[in-house]
Amino acid sequence: MNTNEELLELVKSLTERIDGLETKIKSLEVLAADVPEETMVAIAAAVAAFLGERARRRQPHFTTTARTWMAATRRSQHSHNPVL
Repeated sequence: MNTNEELLELVKSLTERIDGLETKIKSLEVLAADVPEETMVAIAAAVAAFLGERARRRQPHFTTTARTWMAATRRSQHSHNPVL
């Protein structure tokens, strides 16, 4: 067989494989579109719990320590010498 013929056969087989994968992806997208968000969140939480991750509640905390935080930030910025 000629190398060009071999390359053509390889390209044809790869094209067929890609077409098959594209159809599978499209079918998966259709299946995933039918799943409600609440179900996806529940599945993700179950997988995380199975893997040992602890759930954390996240909510904003409004505290009076903002001045301390700003002062510490300013202090750390002034302690570094700029490179000129």
